[in-house]
Amino acid sequence: MKDLLLITPPFTQLNTPYPGTAYLKGFLKTKGISTFQMDLGIEVILKLFTKDVFSELFDYAYENDTIVTENGQRIYSLRHEYLKPLDEVIKFLQGKNNTFARQICTLNFLPQALRFEQLDDLEYAFGLMGMQDKAKHLATLYLEDLSDFIIECIDSNFGFSRYAERLGQSANAFEELYKELHKDPTRIDEITLEILEQRIQETQPNLIGLSVPFPGNLYSAFRCAQYIKAKYPEIKITMGGGFPNTELRSLTDTRVFEFFDFITLDDGELPVELLYKYLSDDSQELKRTFLLENNVVTYKNNCTTPDYKQAQVGTPDYSDLLLDQYISVIEIANPMHSLWSDGRWNKLTMAHGCYWGKCTFCDISLDYIKIYEPVAAKLLVDRMEELIAQTGEYGFHFVDEAAPPALMKALALEIIKRDLVVTWWTNIRFEKNFTKDLCLLLKASGCIAISGGLEVASDRLLKLIDKGVTVQQVAQVTRNLTEANIMVHSYLMYGYPTQTEQETVDSLEMVRQLFEIGILQSGFWHQFALTTHSPIGKNPQDYGVTPHYNTITFANNDVDFSDSTGIDHTKFSYGLKKSLFNFMHGIGFELPLQDWFDFNIPNTTIPPHFIEDCLQNEGLFNTKPTSKIVWLGQKPLIEEQSKTKKGRTFHHLLMTFHTKTEAITISLNKDHGDWLLEQLDVLMPHNEKLPTFSLLKKDFETHFEDFELFWYSKPIVKLRAAGLLAI
Repeated sequence: MKDLLLITPPFTQLNTPYPGTAYLKGFLKTKGISTFQMDLGIEVILKLFTKDVFSELFDYAYENDTIVTENGQRIYSLRHEYLKPLDEVIKFLQGKNNTFARQICTLNFLPQALRFEQLDDLEYAFGLMGMQDKAKHLATLYLEDLSDFIIECIDSNFGFSRYAERLGQSANAFEELYKELHKDPTRIDEITLEILEQRIQETQPNLIGLSVPFPGNLYSAFRCAQYIKAKYPEIKITMGGGFPNTELRSLTDTRVFEFFDFITLDDGELPVELLYKYLSDDSQELKRTFLLENNVVTYKNNCTTPDYKQAQVGTPDYSDLLLDQYISVIEIANPMHSLWSDGRWNKLTMAHGCYWGKCTFCDISLDYIKIYEPVAAKLLVDRMEELIAQTGEYGFHFVDEAAPPALMKALALEIIKRDLVVTWWTNIRFEKNFTKDLCLLLKASGCIAISGGLEVASDRLLKLIDKGVTVQQVAQVTRNLTEANIMVHSYLMYGYPTQTEQETVDSLEMVRQLFEIGILQSGFWHQFALTTHSPIGKNPQDYGVTPHYNTITFANNDVDFSDSTGIDHTKFSYGLKKSLFNFMHGIGFELPLQDWFDFNIPNTTIPPHFIEDCLQNEGLFNTKPTSKIVWLGQKPLIEEQSKTKKGRTFHHLLMTFHTKTEAITISLNKDHGDWLLEQLDVLMPHNEKLPTFSLLKKDFETHFEDFELFWYSKPIVKLRAAGLLAI
């Protein structure tokens, strides 16, 4: 018997568990509250995509005459060819049958329907992918064909990483979802509830918590709650997670509580602990919790205890989850996009909230962004080591809103200090603190990729967004990251309030140049959405926006609006995404921007070498006095040399430093060389207190003159490229 059963309902990711329940289980363990967690989504997928179950789906579709399109008919006609390799394809995507890649890459091995029509367009990109990645991509298309069959013939709400998402998006009223829940369960629902029943029987919980991160999890969460209420009325049910945190803050519809007993908002640790005590009659205090009292939706927040600090919440606990059964998929041949869907990542957070917290399109009024609290680097790496021991996985995705550069620096130094070999990536702001040397340090610690918001590549709009960066800064940071061999993905936005067509075209030209120069490797365009919790949502008149509010009884986040420009920004969507797809694969740079659109656009006003010019204004001779100096290299091989010139003998040290890829040799006069050798020991990352540039200068100048002349000399500049960093 367990106190709690924590569930992530279908569907989130196929390759790795969403971390909400793991964070909560890790905390509850520190309180002695027993929990079992499950990712119901992956369990449904693994049962659904088997020969036996999918054979039943084919029979069901035929018997109910739901196969209507040419694509559906083709898949049904080839049903034996689809069923035959299905179990083996799933094993391959689980990493259990790697030799199967060679068979899959024989292009006539897997049956092909509509999803494979894009193969001709992508064939040129396959040369950049290894055989395993190519096979994963082909296997993904094969599964997407089967997914299309489910959507057409079995359940129109199905989706690999979402389920009935439409019912959760901007659902100001509960009516549509309520009606859907009173229809007969679909076949996907039946599979979901069969697995849920099994887990309830095994764990016999007193309380079930459903974590709902996205709109695509909402329908299934309610369907599960409906089943539990009908069959196990004694079990209490609560909902938390990203969706209620952002969407259900204005909840008034009492019918929601036919399914759930409680809904908690924001950080879940203290609310769930208090809920456990509340149900045990140990306390009447609740934290940020909706419940039904006297048939009225009531918000209880009568606990004065503050939320737990990040140092107190424990290490995420991934036990119970089927970590060896997640499947890696590659939807498109893009290395950055594959990070989200390929491989399993331990998820951690460097800092709660956002250290910037000013972007006008962002929900900065909500606690998950507003309350900024970093975790100490040593504690972070302790947690990394705990997770490695627990999961056997050395990959980490830090899921920060924007990871702070100072903490990233401390984290990287701690990883290097402990001699850990890990792989990690995160989200940042493209701010000036990401110098070339800091990027090299991050790379040395295992950082492989960075994502960040360029949003609208226009200095006017970046200022209006209050992003705190300029296009020039973004260009310099992406260059620094790229030169450190860290892949860069940028979030891009169009349709921001008051944005003109000219600014959209100019923004695209900026993006084109970033890709052409090679300092941006991946990107994604999304259209601006007005949210009620953002500065624009709270003061729309300041941004030339007229909101169209609805009566809110259920979800409240996205708001329909009119922009003062009157521009229909959706018309840019296809051209922006098509051009970006080509730029990501290194083609189409020479084409006029007009070629990407089927309507007339203005000529760009951006000079053709604008981004290139942005990169010319940064020199090497700008080390800050407070920068810490660290040496990441090895001890050199030393050879003493003496030269006599005009009767004077000069003694030199010839130092050869071996890096992973080359040998770098420098020559210094013996006195300077001896001083440097002595300092290299002090500059090793395992030293607790690394000297600053000013302290190093002070020490040098007690023996010699003019440290800057030494620091910026050709030999030391060469050494800086080999791992002598100012961070």
